[in-house]
Amino acid sequence: MIQPQTETLKPKQHFEILDGLRGIAAVSIVIFHFMEIVHPPSENFIAHGFLAVDFFFCLSGFVIAYAYHDRIGKMKLTDFFKLRLIRLHPLVLFGSVLGLLAFLFDPFGGHPEAYQTGKIILIILASVFLIPLPIMADRYFNLFGLNAPGWSLFWEYVANIFYALFLYKLSRRSLFVLTILAAAGICLVSQRAGGSLMGGWSGETFWDGLGRISFSFLAGMLIYRSNWIIKSKLGFIALSVLLLLAFVFPFSDFNWLTEPMVVLFYFPLLIVLGAGATLAPGFKKTCLFFGQISYPLYMTHYAAMWIFANYYTKYKPDTTQLTFVVIIGTILLVGIAYLTMNFYDTPIRKYLTERRKK
Repeated sequence: MIQPQTETLKPKQHFEILDGLRGIAAVSIVIFHFMEIVHPPSENFIAHGFLAVDFFFCLSGFVIAYAYHDRIGKMKLTDFFKLRLIRLHPLVLFGSVLGLLAFLFDPFGGHPEAYQTGKIILIILASVFLIPLPIMADRYFNLFGLNAPGWSLFWEYVANIFYALFLYKLSRRSLFVLTILAAAGICLVSQRAGGSLMGGWSGETFWDGLGRISFSFLAGMLIYRSNWIIKSKLGFIALSVLLLLAFVFPFSDFNWLTEPMVVLFYFPLLIVLGAGATLAPGFKKTCLFFGQISYPLYMTHYAAMWIFANYYTKYKPDTTQLTFVVIIGTILLVGIAYLTMNFYDTPIRKYLTERRKK
């Protein structure tokens, strides 16, 4: 049974295991994006990797509430929004640039010449300012054709705006009621989509994204506000395995039940367990590394996916070649994320933070 903690969480406490799990989820979604290009869901060994986004949303609600609940009432709204923009938007810009380069110079295909200059400029602006624009038919009408993961950042921004305007003011009881209503929304999204929560990324499934962010973000907030933490000796490895189980369970005729169950109960439980788990000293650097590269990896990897898709279509590599490409590709993308973090994201955020203070 989950028992609310009697004492308030320490202000300086850092949830290293949750950081590590965020990194595991980011790597999982990279592998999922490789594999979904090659295999239909029924043959994909990581068929539910897309649910990593729902885990991100839940973790985000927990972290935002933890970081800001006790001080947002004393802040100006503009200060809160500046802090969130400094944290999130540099990589939105960088991911858009990578996406543009992949679009213009893909060595295996693509048809940028089919687009008028004005349309390309419009697509770039939409990507940079996170304005949904599902007009690229050859990219399956993604909300953000240059950098597909931008769809979840769009909803992350929406959640942050609503948090700053009124969500942080809600009593725990009101937050609980709202979370229950959002849970019904998740079930509706699953039913509307024929039993899957994979939507939110395209023009056709736009509103599915609202359903997915609403429940998971609110659930993360509720976990923090209620101090729901299960103290245990579970470590990073055990929790990583539990998280991966959510991504590798196969597609079936019961997706309409299993996917909502994972989002509604399993992911919140993992947050509760991760916040109270014991981190072995030997895994501290590992968790720190995975936590640091998680967001850069998520926002920079998709340019490579479009290139990989054209490579696969053109050459039809066999299973051995594909295995090599996916493994090496994932390692390289993690390396690119690490370099992006060290030489772009961290320096830019440091500079902007100093400017804001001045």
